[in-house]
Amino acid sequence: MRAYRVAYDGRPYSGFQRQPDVATVEGALLSGLARLGVRSRDDGPPAGYAAAGRTDAGVSAVAQTVAFEAPEWLTPAAFTSELPAAVRVWASADVPGDFHATHDATERRYTYFLYAPEADDDLAREALAALCGRHDYHNLTPDDEGTVRELVGDLKRDGDLLVVELRAGGFARQLVRRVVGLLDEIIRGESALSKVDRVLSAEPLSGPEGVAPAPAYPLVLTGVDYPGVVFDPDDDAVDGARSVFEDLRVERATAARVAACVASGIE
Repeated sequence: MRAYRVAYDGRPYSGFQRQPDVATVEGALLSGLARLGVRSRDDGPPAGYAAAGRTDAGVSAVAQTVAFEAPEWLTPAAFTSELPAAVRVWASADVPGDFHATHDATERRYTYFLYAPEADDDLAREALAALCGRHDYHNLTPDDEGTVRELVGDLKRDGDLLVVELRAGGFARQLVRRVVGLLDEIIRGESALSKVDRVLSAEPLSGPEGVAPAPAYPLVLTGVDYPGVVFDPDDDAVDGARSVFEDLRVERATAARVAACVASGIE
């Protein structure tokens, strides 16, 4: 068995998990493996295949992890050679035959880049602290099961952005985005800090009391930990991935300046 680290820009994709008739990251990975002859186009995934998580449409990743029975020659660079530019495999690790990329992960880390140039950072930290800990987050996810989680959070200022990191053994669907959504409500003055207690109470929320998920695209899966597993970066794959994402950074920074120019010129 071999595990692979996968980085991707999630904006062109309808999430990670393979779906019929839409582009997904997993679909790109499995199509690439088919072109490499690692799996038949008509078969399912390779033996032992599993992924660390199912990121939502638009969510990006640095450390998504997939593992399966891979041939010895399938280096990260070889894997990447049959993938679209937005999906890069950059490291790998040999793992035991019973390794499971989903169930063996002990911690996952997500980072959200929240545009909040005028936010009260102290209030933001107070709200995040109140939202973290061990709670039943049934009001912050559409899931009916697995809603009790223990979250650890951190927040720092980076220019106009609040960088919010959340860590847990696992996350219910949309939990990170709804935690950030409530945080945003509070720092914008749309909701009082006391709403946290209401959201974390046993009583279900409904209608206008509910918390909408924050947009997906500023969210990145930045870490997945496996005890005893050490990933070996592939130098060629790392260089190629960095080049792709640096080009993307420049493209989007330029687009942001163009948009600002147009906005400021409208009188």
